[in-house]
Amino acid sequence: MARAARSRTPHPDTPQSPLHRLLHTGLDGVRALPAAVRRGYRSRRTAPTAGLAESPHPLARSLGLIAVAVVGAWLGLLLIGSIRVPVGPMDTSMALRPSLAGGTRIDVAPLGDLELSSHHAPVRLDVDVDRLDPVRSQALVDHPERFAGLQAEVTHDVTRGALGLALHSCVAVVSGATALGLAVYRRPRRALAAGGLALTLLAASAGTAYATWNPQSVLEPKFSGLLTSAPSVVGNARNIVSEFHVYQKELARLVTNVTKLYDATSTLPAYQPDPTTIRVLHVSDIHLNPGAWRIIASLVKQYRINVIVDTGDTMDHGSAAENHFLDPASALGAPYVWVRGNHDSRGTQKYLTGRRHVTVLDHGKVTQVAGVRIAGVGDPQFTPDRSVVAAGDPAERTAGGRLADALRTQRLAGTPVDIALAHNPAAVTEADGLAPLALAGHVHHRENTLLPQGTRLMVEGSTGGGGLRAVQNKKPEPVLASVLYLDRTTKRLQAWDEITLGGLGLSRAEVSRHLPRENQPGATPSPSGSPPSADPPSGPPSGPSSGSSSRPARSPSEHAR
Repeated sequence: MARAARSRTPHPDTPQSPLHRLLHTGLDGVRALPAAVRRGYRSRRTAPTAGLAESPHPLARSLGLIAVAVVGAWLGLLLIGSIRVPVGPMDTSMALRPSLAGGTRIDVAPLGDLELSSHHAPVRLDVDVDRLDPVRSQALVDHPERFAGLQAEVTHDVTRGALGLALHSCVAVVSGATALGLAVYRRPRRALAAGGLALTLLAASAGTAYATWNPQSVLEPKFSGLLTSAPSVVGNARNIVSEFHVYQKELARLVTNVTKLYDATSTLPAYQPDPTTIRVLHVSDIHLNPGAWRIIASLVKQYRINVIVDTGDTMDHGSAAENHFLDPASALGAPYVWVRGNHDSRGTQKYLTGRRHVTVLDHGKVTQVAGVRIAGVGDPQFTPDRSVVAAGDPAERTAGGRLADALRTQRLAGTPVDIALAHNPAAVTEADGLAPLALAGHVHHRENTLLPQGTRLMVEGSTGGGGLRAVQNKKPEPVLASVLYLDRTTKRLQAWDEITLGGLGLSRAEVSRHLPRENQPGATPSPSGSPPSADPPSGPPSGPSSGSSSRPARSPSEHAR
């Protein structure tokens, strides 16, 4: 240190020249430069540090905390706020969602939405109907007496679900706001404050919803999607809610006792089938609608049907998983004759073949059921398989040609066929002149045509109301079936009843009777027609015999409908 001091301090006895003194002064300035830089740097760093130490305005802090609480609560409801709740036979999802208008939204996929102005609060109740539980639904079908307690069960399920949703929503908003508070403030106390504020906001919203609750909102719903047709489909909502028990009984009566509508008036054409008349129920295009089986069974019982004829498309995709849907065909109360449609696979046909009371026709095979000789051919196309290119009408006409050859063979053998069957009208048209009656389906609407060679072609609509396709159209398809009355001696068509039930959600039933031209009052029976009965039938006729439908019967026509 002494040496350093001596080196920096000139010896007093040593003479210094002016140049030496100048160099020494410059060196001292250079040595002092780092210290000056450090002092300047410290002075520049001091100001911002002092600024950060100042506390923000209390209003800004409050607004920031509220924003964190609201956003965190919203994220919590969105991510973990939904719960699954069984309501009667349905599985539903319930959730609270932020909303300026409030209210309740019920999503019934794929039919559409039902919106209720149930309350005014910054939260909306969303209820999504996910599916019908097959076990609980089948239990209701097998035990109709449970419908009496269904309303109380649904009320209990909804109440339990609402309480569960309230608790779950509290956990969701607290968790979301606390997690976001930790991410923003990095302080547990501020994060817990955000969670507590979110819980307070949810409680305030619940209180507002309770104060503005409108129980009459169910009488004034807003519909979207296919449900926009609901008011015209099911009638006035106020009447349905206030008189639901009456509405429910009417729906059951229309389906199970549709023939009672004949007793309303006496405008049907004069025809009374005697006890020996053969009654054929023509159905088609069920398309996996399980309700069709109950309707068919009811019609078999009400009309005392002798044979059921199904012209195909009973399935939708023809898969093996669908096969058990066909099991009720063996227990409908009458023999069941079936031909394959373009939605029925050969696996479907194999599953039905050999089942009790079921006859499968293909390749022009002939069967005799209830005294009626019936021949049929399966549809040559299987269109649900997208890997197969549809062959179109030429393939149908080829299949119809095989059916026509079989009919000619039967005629030459002295055993003519009474009814020819095919799914596609293009196929069964080839039987013109070879059978008095030809039945088909496929087009999902009725047609009734007298072909050039004298065969009557009757095309049935969808007895399944279009199946799942019912929800794809703006208006539901009706449920269609026909009862054909055949003379037991000649097997000729004497009359037919067209039965039309409302499709998805509809509550109407129509029955109209039609007579062939030769059987109309005042007409001279043709040689092929059946001779009139010599003796009037004793007692009331079996099944619906006279009266009218729920509307005036249409005039019989001989042209395509």
